[in-house]
Amino acid sequence: MKYWRETIAVAQRILTELWRRKRSLIFWGVFPIAILLLNGYIYGGRAGIPTAKAMEFAAPSSLVGAALFFSCLGGSVATVVSEREQQTLKRLFISPLSGVSYFLGIFVAHCFIGIGQTILVYTVAAFLGAKFDGSILLGLAIVFLSILAYVGVGFILGTQLAKRAEDVNAIVATFGVPLLILGGAFLPTSILPKNLLTIAKVNPIYHMNEALVGVWARGKEFAEIADRFWFLFIFALVTIALGWISYRSTIYIEKRL
Repeated sequence: MKYWRETIAVAQRILTELWRRKRSLIFWGVFPIAILLLNGYIYGGRAGIPTAKAMEFAAPSSLVGAALFFSCLGGSVATVVSEREQQTLKRLFISPLSGVSYFLGIFVAHCFIGIGQTILVYTVAAFLGAKFDGSILLGLAIVFLSILAYVGVGFILGTQLAKRAEDVNAIVATFGVPLLILGGAFLPTSILPKNLLTIAKVNPIYHMNEALVGVWARGKEFAEIADRFWFLFIFALVTIALGWISYRSTIYIEKRL
């Protein structure tokens, strides 16, 4: 119960700070909607299909490839860096709050953000006529694994590479934008040449995108996307483990300063 209470307290503090910065909250809502509309209308125009059908394919890509990437990965990097600059990590050592609760609290907070963006993107897509007949639970499992993977990578980048708030945008752009393009966030993977498609298959964003499109746009069952699901599952576990190790090493360094 101690860890649970502390985790919720950390998550609540992060979400409360985000709520107070309403400008950031608005941008995190406007951005995925803008990407959804652009992807949907471009895809519909190029493929010659109705807008409603185009939105069914654009929604998964816009969600996992754009919305969750910048909010959960970029957001977790920014959170770790700002906490370091504000000396929160140092204050952690003289408080009863455990490091495990702090780590889990940041993850839970970004889960709430990611679920909120999921509801927002699919509400807009449904309003434009899109229908989603696939398994809701399987789709949510893919979204959850995507959030888990992004937060884990965010901890690694935030603790190992980003030293100041000014570093966040450069790091996210350097590592993220090429992966987003190869993953099908802004361009359909069907237009990629064979050599790039081969590279894309080791890109977790590609598997997030293809798995969610398969379930919520094409109505596929688990057996049909099992390979992508297990790839994401293993990747999420590995990144969370590496993120925790990176976090612990950062605490050790901060403790010595």
